Amino acid sequence: MKKTFKLNVENKHPDRQIESIKHEIRKYIKREKNKPRPEGVDFWKFECKFGKNDEEPKVIEFIDITKNIDEASNEKCETLYMEILSVPGKREPKPQTEETTEEDK
Repeated sequence: MKKTFKLNVENKHPDRQIESIKHEIRKYIKREKNKPRPEGVDFWKFECKFGKNDEEPKVIEFIDITKNIDEASNEKCETLYMEILSVPGKREPKPQTEETTEEDK
């Protein structure tokens, strides 16, 4: 998803517009998570970029999406840019420690 959202829409309260943007993003994430994963992939990882008004989008963490949207609305920005791309993710095995290797013996 690469999309520019308007925060000030005619005939719509700004709080409702923010909630509608968050809802659309959550719906997209849910749809992407439910897509079938290729073989050898454990989960879908999301790479996110966020930009206010016309500034250059910066890379943000997945968990900071709503925080950045709230910041943009508090700063009375006209628009915000959101880019969310799903990429295959693989879990790393836990590193072996000396305690776990001694317990196995």
